[in-house]
Amino acid sequence: MLPSIRSMFLPVVLSAALATAPAFAQSSVPYAGENADEVMTHLKSDASAEHKNILLTFGASWCGNCRLFDRFLADPQIHPIIDRIFVVADLAAGERASDKRHHNVSGAEKLLSSLGGKDTGFPYIAMLDPAGNLITDSLRPVGNRSSENTGYPDAPYEIDWFMEMLNKAAPSLPAQDLARIRSWLTAHSSAH
Repeated sequence: MLPSIRSMFLPVVLSAALATAPAFAQSSVPYAGENADEVMTHLKSDASAEHKNILLTFGASWCGNCRLFDRFLADPQIHPIIDRIFVVADLAAGERASDKRHHNVSGAEKLLSSLGGKDTGFPYIAMLDPAGNLITDSLRPVGNRSSENTGYPDAPYEIDWFMEMLNKAAPSLPAQDLARIRSWLTAHSSAH
């Protein structure tokens, strides 16, 4: 939830979810108007203070799969689980130069590249420790090729990789929460 038009979608969805399910609170803080370095400084501080890891997504306003991942994160069944283990941020890094309404977050492309997500497609999802070190990302190893960005986990093998990402970044996540996440992704899969 960061300074991009795309990220404005998530707070609207979260507000609606919060209105219908007042028992779950959102601990992620919007970092509006900040560049990627400032966002990372705040994320690391928040993650350290809250004893959480960081879930960082990179996308663009035109990216349909980015909005699907936003919907996943905002869902009233999923949000409380993710909120317990991650501070979450979203950086616009793929906006088109010809688009006068949408802009990348300053420094987002450089951060994306430093995490290994340059030219991988969107959304690129990175899970970091509180110091900002990469734990895992949405780049799934594939045969002899180095990797492939799964982005929004839709296909069964993508869901499997996302679950593996969660196992690496949140090894203490209870089995019932992992099952709930897998079930949600499977139920909302285009293959379903």
